[in-house]
Amino acid sequence: MLEIIQKQLDDSVKLKLALAGDLHIKDLLIKAVGLCIESYRHGGRVFCAGNGGSAADAQHIVAELVSRFYYDRPALAAEALTVNTSTLTAIGNDYSYDYIFARQIEANARAGDIFIAISTSGNSKNILAAVNAARSQGVKVIGLTGQSGGQLAPLCDLCFKMPSTDTPRIQEGHIVIGHIMCALVEQGMYPKRLEGARE
Repeated sequence: MLEIIQKQLDDSVKLKLALAGDLHIKDLLIKAVGLCIESYRHGGRVFCAGNGGSAADAQHIVAELVSRFYYDRPALAAEALTVNTSTLTAIGNDYSYDYIFARQIEANARAGDIFIAISTSGNSKNILAAVNAARSQGVKVIGLTGQSGGQLAPLCDLCFKMPSTDTPRIQEGHIVIGHIMCALVEQGMYPKRLEGARE
């Protein structure tokens, strides 16, 4: 068991070190935060969705935007498309599981909004359908996926491809990216000097 524990910890550290040394990822973060701030300044909203553990990550990111991240400030409009069970089951029953997110995008998203699409494989059918719905409505798409990017990557305005093929590591990378985005969006929308920050 100790060997398994050590390997899991080592692999997690390796992923984060890879992200820390990746200038492309940092550039994508700056651009993604810029898209979110531009949307918010024009009255837009952020939508987020994923399946399984990625559904939990979608809800986590939304919670940080709506409530607070580092400090108190006005709420930022965001919605996880994974939480309304009546809507999810109605769409799944009336259409199919492939459209549970796309239908919500069609109903609620508007041009200038942001859709954060999470899929570790990049091939989740319901995420791809939602991305296509978003693009048809002028919604900007930020993807979070695994190393290959799958079918999702070329459909996104920006796509964060984690340097791993291991689902747990990919998901850990996604929440690191999500946390950084939330911190920077919060700071960009409602600037405040953080404790310990350099002048």
